[in-house]
Amino acid sequence: MTLLQLMPDDAPDTVLLRTTDTTVIARTLAGHGVELRHWPVRGPVTPQDDSDEILQRYRTEVDELSAREGFRLIDVARLHSSDDPARTEQAAKARTTFLEEHRHAENEVRFFAHGRGCFYLHLDGRVFATVCEAGDLLSVPAGTRHWFDMGTRPDFTAIRFFEEEDGWVGDFTGDPLARSFPTLDALVGTPGPAAP
Repeated sequence: MTLLQLMPDDAPDTVLLRTTDTTVIARTLAGHGVELRHWPVRGPVTPQDDSDEILQRYRTEVDELSAREGFRLIDVARLHSSDDPARTEQAAKARTTFLEEHRHAENEVRFFAHGRGCFYLHLDGRVFATVCEAGDLLSVPAGTRHWFDMGTRPDFTAIRFFEEEDGWVGDFTGDPLARSFPTLDALVGTPGPAAP
């Protein structure tokens, strides 16, 4: 379920808006330069699917977006739920890193081909917790303070778009703000006020 929960940055328990209406979500985010679009989901993704196969499924959309936005590097990032201790440790380490507020020198553009994750966008004194699921394409402007939660049992596949080779490198703010806000797991399990 695509979800937006909006909270003041100094009051994480206060929910200003909570909605699964993708039209409302896209309009609310667009007011801050963030773009949410949808692509058709092409088949299930399994841990055995290789990156080239996943990219090929979305070749038309990937090529059109890359040409329009000037992306030169495209890859696939994924973590699948596992009971293997080594993979569980790897997932926990990745999750911890991106739970810290950071920003990037270029736009962060992600398409979810499978699973879900939550981008927390820190904009104008508020936090926009944006849960993306399969079919969602999110574009976050360069310099936007944010963090990402993949949940305690990560299970997602995302196509990532970059202008430069180091476009994914985060500039961490050192602000502990992210630790005060509900996790992805809490967001998808807790009801709140609906959109007006």
